[in-house]
Amino acid sequence: MNKDTEKVIALLGQPNSGKSTLFNALTGLKQHVGNWPGKTVEKKEGHFEHGGVKYLVADLPGTYSLSANSDEEMITRDYIAGGTADVVCILADSSQLQRSLYMLADYAGISVPVFLVLNMSDVAAEQGKKIDADAISAKLGIPVVLFSAQDTKHYDGFFAALETALSKKTVLDASALAAKYEQIASYRELKGLVPDNVIPGYSSVWLAAKALEGDAPVRAKIRSALDSGKRSAFDKAVAAEEKGMLLTGERKFAWIDEVLQGSLSSKKERRSLGSFDRLITHRVWGKPVVVLTVLLGLIASFIPALPFMGIGSAFGALINPVSSLLNNIGCPAIITAILCDVVINSLSFILKMLGFVFGVTLVFGLLEEVGVMARISYVFDNTMAKLGLQGKSVMPFLVSFGCTMGGAAGARVIDNWGQKVLTIALAWAIPCGAAWSVVPMLSSVWFGAGAPLVIVAILAVMILHMWLTSKLFGRSLVKKEDRYGMIMELPPYHKPKWGALFRYVLGRTKDTFFRVLKVVLLVSFVFWLLTFTTSGSMDNSVLYKVGKFIEPVTKIFGLGWKTFMAFIASSIGKEGAIGVLSTIFTDHSMLTVGGTVAGGAVANINELLVANVAKPEALAFIFAITFNMPCIVALAATYQETHSAKWTAIIALYYTALALVLACIAYHIGLLIW
Repeated sequence: MNKDTEKVIALLGQPNSGKSTLFNALTGLKQHVGNWPGKTVEKKEGHFEHGGVKYLVADLPGTYSLSANSDEEMITRDYIAGGTADVVCILADSSQLQRSLYMLADYAGISVPVFLVLNMSDVAAEQGKKIDADAISAKLGIPVVLFSAQDTKHYDGFFAALETALSKKTVLDASALAAKYEQIASYRELKGLVPDNVIPGYSSVWLAAKALEGDAPVRAKIRSALDSGKRSAFDKAVAAEEKGMLLTGERKFAWIDEVLQGSLSSKKERRSLGSFDRLITHRVWGKPVVVLTVLLGLIASFIPALPFMGIGSAFGALINPVSSLLNNIGCPAIITAILCDVVINSLSFILKMLGFVFGVTLVFGLLEEVGVMARISYVFDNTMAKLGLQGKSVMPFLVSFGCTMGGAAGARVIDNWGQKVLTIALAWAIPCGAAWSVVPMLSSVWFGAGAPLVIVAILAVMILHMWLTSKLFGRSLVKKEDRYGMIMELPPYHKPKWGALFRYVLGRTKDTFFRVLKVVLLVSFVFWLLTFTTSGSMDNSVLYKVGKFIEPVTKIFGLGWKTFMAFIASSIGKEGAIGVLSTIFTDHSMLTVGGTVAGGAVANINELLVANVAKPEALAFIFAITFNMPCIVALAATYQETHSAKWTAIIALYYTALALVLACIAYHIGLLIW
């Protein structure tokens, strides 16, 4: 091998085959995530070096086959056919080989060098399964290695297989599978019509099988290469066979059985469902038990979050001493204000929020590792399918009751990009913990004993909001053919590999911190500029002047300029809305993101709100801040997970606009009542 050239490895496998674990272990923090050009599908690439050779790793989208049934499958196919990859690494789940080797069968007939990794070999061993990797390798003609991606101390076998595949350019032997295809009369006819090199890298065996299965792009490529006479024969052959997918599928599974014959043995009988699995699959108790499990996980997330929150509070405590120090040494007031009110205050806020994300990622990453998350997804799959989603979406929804940022981070377990974005968009409609700390208090101030009715109305609107959002965004984000649940069985439980888990959690937390920091500092600085005055009087601030100017417009939504400015502040942080109201009514210095007001300013806030804001406007304000953009940190997290500035902006603008519409409706309902 030329050690001066970077070698490209493509990771290929079904969802939950361990691709992401292997990718993270190989590349560490030397990775970047985005979207494939022109496609709303996540693209992950990273780098590593071994034995003096530099490698680029492409984690291809998780798919069940190489058919053209989705954008993920088309991207995977095009990447392999494009010749970018020097070698393809196919991962299969050792604990479920018969099912997980289907991807290998679908790869047969492709000339790009390949090697097979039988991942989760430790789980297979616990099940009493013995796998002869050398025997399988002899039948396939490619390197095969028993492996556990979580066990980073034992990667020697992986690297040996990689180097062999690259140096010898090992190609999967498809002759045995081709012989089984030959048993299908329509396949024989199609294969005779397929010209050579129609799609570089794909043999006539692979192309004929895909044409038989009804693969539209393959059929179109073959037709365009045929003369009129052969084209007519080709059309007649494909039209005559309606069960092509079933016929080739039967041959693929028969070939898999043949490959595994004499190479796989099991001492233990298949286990029946355990007590927890029997409980969660129960017709009545299944969903409540799963919801309780997630809620307990949410509560447990606060434990590892506490150190971060403590550090965040410590940063916040530095504001006064740093401010005093800078004033004493004659630092200009504007510099002191920027450092204390923007930089230190923002860092304090971010660290507190980041703690929860760290806790959520750790706890739910652990649940994913041991196999509990797959069961949660299984139980809620049918329910989520009604919204165009899959069962994995239920976890981000429940986490969002605590923190929308955590909910957005939790959506990363969803494989389909469109379903991930739609999940985050719906999660924004769920009032977070900050909203629940503010809204009940405001409802009690203005409506007293009627506050519970306001809360019930908010929950009802939340459900309606999620339904409406799924209808509006669902058509664009999740195509009709992609509105599927999960083809899955309950996987075996795994023992967690703590080292791999902590590397993953710390890497994601670090990435989140730097992405969020940029957004929060920018927005916090802009907001600070709007509220800064040298005199300290509210009347001299840009915010006051803008508010008074646009009040005729804000009145349309039932909001005066003061409550409208508090509504704007709520998009930075719900707590900020209270601070802005207190500041406006008491003429104190304005607040920055995540700030809290001083005791003197809060002391009479209840009386001031009741005296200055009528109940219809109060109701409009409560609905406006509840369903406004959750916070600036949630916005940054959404961009981090979607890798789309376009969709992040669309979601933010949609929530801002709909919050004002809801405020307008609430205001007019309030006028009818009071």
